[in-house]
Order: sequence, then structure tokens, then C-alpha cells
Amino acid sequence: MNEQVAAEHRCGFAAIVGRPNVGKSTLLNALLGRKISIVSPKPQTTRHRILGILTRPDAQVIFVDTPGLHAGARRAMNRHMNRAALASLQDADVNVFVVEALRWTDEDQRVLNELVKQDRPIILVLNKADKVFPKERLLPFIEELNRRARFAEVVPLSALKRSNVEQLPATIARYLPESPPHFPEDQVTDRSPEFQAAEIVREKLTLRLRQELPYGITVVIEQFKEEDGRLLVNAVIWVERTGQKAIVIGQGGEQLKEVGRSARIEMSNLFGKPVHLELWVKVKENWSDNDLALKQLGYEL
Repeated sequence: MNEQVAAEHRCGFAAIVGRPNVGKSTLLNALLGRKISIVSPKPQTTRHRILGILTRPDAQVIFVDTPGLHAGARRAMNRHMNRAALASLQDADVNVFVVEALRWTDEDQRVLNELVKQDRPIILVLNKADKVFPKERLLPFIEELNRRARFAEVVPLSALKRSNVEQLPATIARYLPESPPHFPEDQVTDRSPEFQAAEIVREKLTLRLRQELPYGITVVIEQFKEEDGRLLVNAVIWVERTGQKAIVIGQGGEQLKEVGRSARIEMSNLFGKPVHLELWVKVKENWSDNDLALKQLGYEL
């Protein structure tokens, strides 16, 4: 990189923040053009801070996908997710605040209150803007939000349909410091293949299981190795109660078999080779409300 390019190159961290289930992970995947963070219709799917790295000739934007900030953090897991989200705000050069177009809740306000405390530029993203007709209906909503805080930029878009997403990285880059890249240009995330494999299994479980159960489930990879041109992956699905184990396995093992099938297909596509996946279900009582258990299961406390 010559001196002129180095002087003008920008690089920094942009935290994608918002209340649970507002589309943060969908937005990250749309920005990168590939799936980095798992997605489901259920809130609090994202549990970890995940970096997605977008490298362009003039800038490297390091997106930080955060768990949704939420109230009522009674369990250790919820407190962990809130801490991860707040740490991301403090480390970011710019915060990308995602809200649902024409919808404002008390949880949105709580997130905004935290953002204002950080004294960083806030870029307001109005997600699901494609559902608003006519578009002029957005104007009074934007005016109302501008009375609540000072936003550096306002960007309406649809993360799911990837409409108007392409302009966001350049908008963010204007608020990043001049700096050479932090990561190699071919790196797209800081997370290991093992982490990605575990998250794929958890996503498939979350999509198939009833509303309350996914919060008591986590996945740990016990073996991840290549042998004879294919990946051998062994994963343990941890639940909190014996009754949950039966639900995950399903009648005649059908539930677990279907989860394994869909996870294996996605892993094969992601890693570009055949995958042999074996799943076990084990019980660790009340793990999501135990800091030691969370640490043992790979959560960064």
C-alpha cells in the first residue's frame, strides 16, 4: 500500500446494535454477502459478539454483531448477552442503531439511551423499510427519532431483501479513523470453523423447536477434523432438563435426525467438502443460569 493510499485508507469497528429480533444478524449477512451470523425468527438468537470483516480498496469496516440489548436480565445467560452488547458499544468507532421502520418500543429507547452515553457517532438504520407505503410515511417517524437523539446519518433499507444495503459501508467508513487494515483482505470473520459449525447446529435446533426451548440449548463441538477428503464433526447438544432431551431427540429420533441432516447440508456448503456429522444430547442442569457452566461451555464472561 503506497503512502497516499495508506493515509486515506480508513479502518475501524462498527457495532450493529438494537433490541432483540430487529434484524441485526440479517443485516450483517447482507452486508458481507454471505452468512456469518445465524438467524431465526426467535429473539436472542445471537449470544456472542461476532466480527464480520468487509474489506474494500479504500476501507476495512469491521462489523460487530451483538446480542440484542434487553431488560429483565435475570439469568446469567441474559446478563452475559447484555455485557457482550455493551462492551461492543464501548469499543466501537461508530454505532449502527437498527430499528424497525415505523415501530418504536421501550426496548428501542433503552438501547438509544445506552448509545447516547457512549458519545460515538450513531448511524440510524430503519430496517424493513420495504414494507412502508408510501415512503413518505417514514418522514414523521424520522423526525420523531431525531428529536430523541442526534444521528450522524439515517439509512432506510431492507436487510432481508438486501435493498439499499450497498450504500451503508461507504456511509459508515466516513466515520472511521484513518488506518491501515486490521485484518487480511481475505478474512471475513474472527470466528473459527468449529464455532461456525456449532452455531449452524444451534440455528437448526432453534428453527425446529418450540418457543421456550431454544434458550435452554447450547452446542459444543467435541471433534472437528478432516479425514479422507471429508470433515468429521461430533457435536454435543446441551439441555437443562431431562424432559428437554426427549424433545430434542424427538419420537424415534426423528427430530434430531432432521436437525443433523439440515446442519450437515449447510456445513458442506460452507466448508466446501462432504461432512459426516454426529450429534449427542446431554443434560447439564440449569447451565444457562450458572456462570461457571457458561464458561465451560465456551461463553466469554
